[in-house]
Amino acid sequence: MAIALHPTVDQGIKKGIENFAGGTLRCKCSSDPVEVQVASQVLFNHACGCTKCWKPAGALFSVVGVVPREKLSVVAHGEKLKVVDEKALIQRHACTACGTHLYGRIENKDHAFYGLDFIHTELSSDAGWDGPGFAAFVSSIIESGTPPSLMAQVRQSLRDQGLEPYDCLSPALMDILSTHSAKAKGTYREA
Repeated sequence: MAIALHPTVDQGIKKGIENFAGGTLRCKCSSDPVEVQVASQVLFNHACGCTKCWKPAGALFSVVGVVPREKLSVVAHGEKLKVVDEKALIQRHACTACGTHLYGRIENKDHAFYGLDFIHTELSSDAGWDGPGFAAFVSSIIESGTPPSLMAQVRQSLRDQGLEPYDCLSPALMDILSTHSAKAKGTYREA
C-alpha cells in the first residue's frame, strides 16, 4: 500500500535553482486570492507531521520551511488573513475564505526562530524552490489519526524519498535552539 506523504514528496523532491530569488504564494481562492511575495529561497524546508501545520487534503505531512521575516510581504488581499490560534508560538496567518495558511510568524523576540517566517512553497507556481530535506515531528501524525502500526512503513517511505525522519526537528535546527538557550542561560561556550 502506497502512503500519501505529501504531493511534493510523493512526486519526487525537487532541488532548488541556484540563486533563486523567491516568488509569490497564493491561497486557494479562485477569485481575489491572498498573495504573499517572498524575496528569498526557502531554508530548512521539511515535511512536518505536527497537528498545527496546514496540509493539503489527503496528505499525512505538510511541507514547510522558513524565510527571513523582512523578505516576506503581503501584496494582495491581506484583509482576508487572520491568525488561526493567537496562543500558539507560531502565529499562522490563514485566508478566512479558503482556510489556506499563507505564512506563520513568531512574535516572541526571545525565541531562537524570531525573525523567520514559515511558508508553504507549494502555494507558489514559481519554479526554483528547494524541496524538503528532512521530516520532523513524524510521530505526531498518530495524533491526526494515523494508526501506530503504520509508522514503520511511513518512516521507510520518508527514507525512500531521501528524507530522514525525526520526532523533533533536524539536528542542525535543534543545535540552533540549544545554542540560543545556552546563550540566554549564560552557559554557552566556544570550542
